[in-house]
Order: sequence, then structure tokens, then C-alpha cells
Amino acid sequence: MEAADGARVPRQLWVEESASKRRMPDAVRTAAVRAVLIMSLTIIQAMVAFLSTLTGSWLAFPMVLSSVASTVVATWSVLDVWVTRQVWNQRNGVVSVPSSSARQIRRERRRSRRAERAAERDGTSGGIDGRRKTGDLSRA
Repeated sequence: MEAADGARVPRQLWVEESASKRRMPDAVRTAAVRAVLIMSLTIIQAMVAFLSTLTGSWLAFPMVLSSVASTVVATWSVLDVWVTRQVWNQRNGVVSVPSSSARQIRRERRRSRRAERAAERDGTSGGIDGRRKTGDLSRA
């Protein structure tokens, strides 16, 4: 590549583009990576069991038994991804769409709390005569 004045412009290795989807949360991503690794090992194990069965090897029976156990573990790991995702969504809130009623209710609740706090600040500042409500902490 050359610029207008004849100088060479180095080519970039890659150009960063904005992601089309948001990143998975760390807990969910960890569970997903674990599930993929377990599933790939299970598939390899099942293939070895199948091939050793075809050849009549002594290894066939133990491999078939361990493949069955691995299948159970792989199923559990996939369920773990799903459960972890659901738990994360419950604890950290689902991304709501603009028409979500939950978002509107939260916004109204926040506004009312702010208004209450502002009214409380204005009403209980001690006043000119210095009287305060009973139970208020003293201010130095």
C-alpha cells in the first residue's frame, strides 16, 4: 500500500470491528468452555470404544463402560451451562428491551425515592430555631 506522497503505509494485521453480540458473562463462559472440553473428550472416547469394538480388542468393554459414564458427565456439564446462565440472569438482571414494564416500574420507584430523599433533606435540615426530630443523629 502506498500513500499519496509515495511513502509506504504498513498493512494492519486485522481491523477491529464492534461485536454484534455482547460477551457472555465470565461464569457462563467458564461453564461453556468446560462443557465443550468434556464433550470433545467424550466423543473421542466413544470413537475409541467403537473402533476397539470393531477390532475385537480387550479395551472395548472398559471403553464402552467409560463412554457411558462420560456421556452422563457431558450431559451434566451442558446442563451446568444452562443453569449457570439462568442463575446469572436472575442475579444480575436480564437485559430489558425499551418496552419492558419492569424497567418503567424501576424508573418510577427511583424517581419517587429521589423525591422522598430531597423532601427529607429540605424538611429536616434543622431549621432556623435549631430544633430537630427526636432520634436524629447530632451533627458536629
